[in-house]
Amino acid sequence: MSATKSRARDIRRVRRQRRHRCWDHLIIAPLWVAYQANLGTLLRTCDAVGACMALPDTDHYRQALATGDSRRLRERTCLHWLDTGKDRWVRQQRAAGWRIVAVELAEGAVALPRLPAAEERTVVLLGHETGGLPEEHVDAADLCVEIPMIGTGASLNVAVAGSLVLYRLAGLA
Repeated sequence: MSATKSRARDIRRVRRQRRHRCWDHLIIAPLWVAYQANLGTLLRTCDAVGACMALPDTDHYRQALATGDSRRLRERTCLHWLDTGKDRWVRQQRAAGWRIVAVELAEGAVALPRLPAAEERTVVLLGHETGGLPEEHVDAADLCVEIPMIGTGASLNVAVAGSLVLYRLAGLA
């Protein structure tokens, strides 16, 4: 190895020194997600882009996150546990001035490549793996994001879709 090339772990040590704290700008809210692997993947993306994750404070979500968090990122990533119902929490965020972005196929949705980086506090709503987001949240969202697809599938895995949107909103893609 030449002197001008560093190994990946050396580069990571220099570039990724700080722990994630709540920067109060970008929250992903997989409020209807069912599978622990998806929560674990989203948690890793939150750590990578400096986003927070909001989850219902239920046994299902706590167990799913514990199972899906294979890298023990809960200790380093900002988690917001909802102490109210999902619908009420979303209304509270909107009332507090947060922009609500729904990741869903909808009329007038912005295609992912055209999604600008978030310039204001933003909550990203993700729906259930098969049923998507409740219609009332799609209708009430400030913005819907659609991920263009060429293949025959109806949608991407929710963790993949959420990760793509987070990278765009964080200004990293």
